[in-house]
Amino acid sequence: MTLYAALFLFIIAVLLLWQSRRQRKATGLPGGRIIYADTSRWNALEKPLYDPDLGLTGRPDYLVELDGQTIPVEVKSSSAGYAPYDGHIYQLAAYCLLVEHTFGQRPAYGLIHYTGQEPRTFAIDFTKELENSTLEIIRQIQGVSLRKGVDRSHDNPRRCERCGYRSSCDQALP
Repeated sequence: MTLYAALFLFIIAVLLLWQSRRQRKATGLPGGRIIYADTSRWNALEKPLYDPDLGLTGRPDYLVELDGQTIPVEVKSSSAGYAPYDGHIYQLAAYCLLVEHTFGQRPAYGLIHYTGQEPRTFAIDFTKELENSTLEIIRQIQGVSLRKGVDRSHDNPRRCERCGYRSSCDQALP
């Protein structure tokens, strides 16, 4: 009887291990230890990363510790084409800047995972060129945000609905 119980428990353990690997693969996460998750499904939201020198705050979906590096991972619910969208690349690069400031170590890359009909994951190298482009975009955004009377930059109700400024925006879409 004990042999059957041990065999049953072994089979259950193998099935659970297989299921957890399958779920991790579906998220686009690499192997490694998850050290940060901005998903309310798992636990309370983590404190955002912040760099006062850049005036930048952000919450990557995940931070994974892998081979001594902290890698930001951004998960998108849309489908990707042959390459990730520029805005998503710059968002990931901003997270790389925040990781470097917070942990004192520059990530070599970050990951963007699209969960649409054909899930795809892109590794984006955090090069000096990408860093410089991202810093320039941050400066431009901050310059515009200081001006009065800046018009809404889109006509997308879904994007407007999820905006953090919607409650105080006089141009919010219905």
